[in-house]
Amino acid sequence: MNRFKVSRFRHAVAKPARKEAWIRDVRAGSTTSCGNHIKSSCHLIAFNADSAGVLGIVPLESQDGGKRAVSQLCCHSDVVTDFDFSPFDALLLATGSADETVKLWRLSESGQDLPSCPGVTLGPAGYQVETLQFHPTADGVLVSGAGRTAKVWDVAQQKPLTALEPHGDLIQSVSWKQDGALLGTSSKDKKLRIFDPRTKPAAAQSIQGHENNKDSRLLWMNASDYILSVGFSQMREREVKLWDTRLFNSSLVSFTLDTSSGAAIPLLDPDTGLLVVAGKGENLLYCFEVCPSLPALTQMTQCLTEGKAKGAALVPKRALDVMSCEVLRVLQLTDSFIVPISYTVPRKSLQEFHEDLFPDSTGPVPAVSAQGWWAGDNKQVEKMSLNPARRPREIFTSCLCPPAQREEPAPPTTQQPAIRSGDVDRSEGSGLSSPPSSLSSPSSSAPSLSTTSPSPSQKSLQSILGPSSKFRHTLGTVLPRSTHITNLKGLNLTTPGESDGICANRLRVAIPLLSAGGQIAVLELSKPGRLPDTSVPTIENGTPVADFCWDPFDLQRLAVAGDDAKIRLWRIPPGGLQETLLEPEAVLRGHTEKIYSLKFHPLAADILASSSYDMSVRIWDLQAGREELCLRGHRDQIFSLAWSPDGRKLATVSKDGRVRVYAPRQSSEPEQEGPGPEGGRGARLVWVCGGRFLLVSGFDSRSDRQLYLSDAASLAAGPLAVVSIDTAPSTLIPFYDPDTSVVFLTGKGDTRVFVYELVPEAPFFLECNSFASSDPHKGFVFLPKTECDVREVEFARALRLRQSSIEPVAFRVPRVKKDYFQDDIYPATAVCWEPALPAVAWRAGTDGQHRTISLQPPDMMPVSAAPQEAPTRKYVPASVYLEEKSDEQKKEELLSAMVAKLGNRDDPLPQESFEGVDEAEWD
Repeated sequence: MNRFKVSRFRHAVAKPARKEAWIRDVRAGSTTSCGNHIKSSCHLIAFNADSAGVLGIVPLESQDGGKRAVSQLCCHSDVVTDFDFSPFDALLLATGSADETVKLWRLSESGQDLPSCPGVTLGPAGYQVETLQFHPTADGVLVSGAGRTAKVWDVAQQKPLTALEPHGDLIQSVSWKQDGALLGTSSKDKKLRIFDPRTKPAAAQSIQGHENNKDSRLLWMNASDYILSVGFSQMREREVKLWDTRLFNSSLVSFTLDTSSGAAIPLLDPDTGLLVVAGKGENLLYCFEVCPSLPALTQMTQCLTEGKAKGAALVPKRALDVMSCEVLRVLQLTDSFIVPISYTVPRKSLQEFHEDLFPDSTGPVPAVSAQGWWAGDNKQVEKMSLNPARRPREIFTSCLCPPAQREEPAPPTTQQPAIRSGDVDRSEGSGLSSPPSSLSSPSSSAPSLSTTSPSPSQKSLQSILGPSSKFRHTLGTVLPRSTHITNLKGLNLTTPGESDGICANRLRVAIPLLSAGGQIAVLELSKPGRLPDTSVPTIENGTPVADFCWDPFDLQRLAVAGDDAKIRLWRIPPGGLQETLLEPEAVLRGHTEKIYSLKFHPLAADILASSSYDMSVRIWDLQAGREELCLRGHRDQIFSLAWSPDGRKLATVSKDGRVRVYAPRQSSEPEQEGPGPEGGRGARLVWVCGGRFLLVSGFDSRSDRQLYLSDAASLAAGPLAVVSIDTAPSTLIPFYDPDTSVVFLTGKGDTRVFVYELVPEAPFFLECNSFASSDPHKGFVFLPKTECDVREVEFARALRLRQSSIEPVAFRVPRVKKDYFQDDIYPATAVCWEPALPAVAWRAGTDGQHRTISLQPPDMMPVSAAPQEAPTRKYVPASVYLEEKSDEQKKEELLSAMVAKLGNRDDPLPQESFEGVDEAEWD
């Protein structure tokens, strides 16, 4: 009579959360892959963002009912195709990508302060990684499917344990049996395969699964011999099938869902046998109960949602609200939201734990290690009760990506007093900054930024933790909306990678437009607000724009390089553009192919350098209107060029992986040459530390973004230090502030601006707080130092270009004594808007130097001259506690303290003023 058995889940109800509980600020991507596009652990949610190689990270639960902040993890240089959280370590995330690599990341429980570098990188696999999954019993075992081959990895050893035999076509899903012994796969050749990876790489069993090769998935039913598959029939109907691997010749049950074209996402709870099937691009969720013993596949309920799903995921059982009888929670990913959908079973009492709804589930501690499992150990993960009263509190942290730990000073000894928080100088903020996440040197594969001392109590805090920057607490803030320029239309987002895509001076900003003719809009910064809906006056360049920049000494002159190998000089009227400009002031001809980039001389007027596809750098005298010098020696595309601060030298970095330094007035051949970034995807460079070093941003051979610092006097020796930033497709564009030695780095399409202070000795890079935004910017350009508000301790101001607006961003240092001028932040700055010498003098060999001015307002006193405040005690002197008191004194002090706490004993009680009721009212 088992077939008439009544299900305990027959009354399960699916209820989407209220809109207030939806996770907002989500910009889901439209990645085409076999993955679910969203996964959840007990603490975090990860989902595909709308930028290539980026995942959104958000906490699973909000703190105190507040809004959950969405962070972005830049993890790959190409599309993230699949990802998976460890079943044991809720903060360990594995990601696979079209860049053919698999990476492991250690996240924080808050979802903030995401790592910039992976803990482990596996691959490249030779093909795009399609799918991956952690092992259910062993820590450190991961299977990945790339192309037609699945590999089982020992993550700790960073090598494959085995590569399974090639499938007949692309692998579409992989699934471990819950006891960890067998592995199932489905592929585009319409076959389901069962492997025993530890015995042999060949499939132990295989069968024709679904008759259509579109998007099939396979799931194991717990540790049993049953599997589920979803796919399409020959008539393109979506279907779910139940199989017995002991009789692997035909399915036990086949259930047709509908004729929708969206790929089905199966979500199975192996403890209860509940199966939720969601469709990509649909707003309907099916719920089934799977009973292999009958066999039967019974539909329980359907849930109609408001938005269409881009992905779906199950929340782990350990994170459910079991006291509310929540048996499942599905997270639906839509274009702009993550919608939690709870499946609950109505019960009369919610005061007790219902054992029948929540059988014991898999615990949080792995049973074996990777090597133990590979050697044949079949030990199973211990089960745990979901009853909150009996649930174990044990937390497992995988050693694959250990949490970042900071060395702490030893307890103070009698010779050295303890450092109190009140003793820290608050004029520079408080707190200690961590060093860069990854720093390497040519002389060492894994150097340390600080030296471990056997007796740290005898050293200063700085010597223990390493040097820190006074700008470590830098705060980037978007200025009020009244300062924004909005209603931008027709922005050109296809400018070459060598161009910043935006340029500005203290009066106006120039941005390229997408319309024909190479149009450039020039907007006045003094006139913020909404632009008119009608077209604004522009510059008609006549050919697509390659690069453009403002003359630093002539605020009305804009140089524009075109695809036709010509440089056009445009003059903007003093009040701004009132009508479209059609004729340039001058046209420079000399290059034979498309121009890459333009750079004005930092000291001499009318001197401009340009690089081109003809692999030459030409230096122009704009006053004479002719080419003066031509630099040779490049063997491939020139990515970037930069003048030295004294204007004597010019540096370039090119696709051939070389950095070159020229002395243009002495020779047309490079003076020095040294190694640069390995990758050929793009690079930028800038002179730093007064011209002593060259900072180059580029990519390594695996397309990870890196910073290279080289001594400008000895390029051939290679870089002094290399910092790994993250993995992203765009080239980091550096802006260096010579007054503070702070460098800002970001790329077109990024959401984050990295900030470092550069120092002329090891460790060279001092990491500071970065600026992050919720959506990617299309360009980021900095304004002159004189535009900063020194009263707010603002040391840099930038313009952030978005899809339809331009926003000013202020970078400030938190200080307590803001009434004083922070002269340690603001040294005398160069008058960079005035030329130091004319073009003729520079060409003749004369060198100049900018005069400097102070940024100190006349009504502010420098903080270095501020009167010193007498230190106040933060604690009660020990003599108070050591003073001898009699018992009567102690009793009196105690009684006085009680009276002060409770109030005057002679005061009437509140209830004494209450009035009674009439006797009749008691009747």
